[in-house]
Amino acid sequence: MSQPVYKRILLKLSGEALMGDDSYGINRQTVERIVSEIKEVADLGVEIAIVIGGGNIFRGVAPAAAGMDRATADYMGMLATVMNAMALQDAMRQVGLVSRVQSAITIQQVAEPYIRPKAIQYLEEGKVVVFGAGTGNPFFTTDTAAALRGMEMNANIVLKATKVDGVYTDDPKKNPDAVRYQTITFDEAIAKNLKVMDATALALCRDQNMNICVFSIFKPGALKRVIFGENEGTLVHC
Repeated sequence: MSQPVYKRILLKLSGEALMGDDSYGINRQTVERIVSEIKEVADLGVEIAIVIGGGNIFRGVAPAAAGMDRATADYMGMLATVMNAMALQDAMRQVGLVSRVQSAITIQQVAEPYIRPKAIQYLEEGKVVVFGAGTGNPFFTTDTAAALRGMEMNANIVLKATKVDGVYTDDPKKNPDAVRYQTITFDEAIAKNLKVMDATALALCRDQNMNICVFSIFKPGALKRVIFGENEGTLVHC
């Protein structure tokens, strides 16, 4: 059997990925399916760190946040990501996958504070580390948090799990002629405004030579195929 191409990965999961077909919130069956994909890769010996978004929860309170101070709204979003991280941790526990949640904002009763050496130690021990609360700062997205944590964890690659199986020349839902890029450079992605990640995250990964693979978490076995370097998703590189 061939060996995984990547030893340590940073997986970016959007909060929306946890909704399934629901309009907001956490769909338990969807979380369990995602965790089964993660466990399959962890069982291969791949070290996994995860940055989770909070859009699935914040979407439910978004109308109330209209007109709210941006920093306050961003802190609310950070709390939503911690809730998602706890849900992931519980689902992983139920399949025998040991994980730790670290939060960039202090919530000692439910999550450890983010401590880089400790997170790296957990990864080396084979535990999955889930990072909540983004970077801990308002005005920064969880995409940027994923880029930052990927570099801090010395990950081999950042994997962005989405609802679409890669980066396309146009919106494939609106344009049936849209073509998926197998590979694309950071400069091309930025110049064409392809919305791979936000501009800050893209620039950070480009400057630190951290490749990104965009793939669909809803495609069975896609995460494993990415790990083995197969033609899955879109590789964004320097």
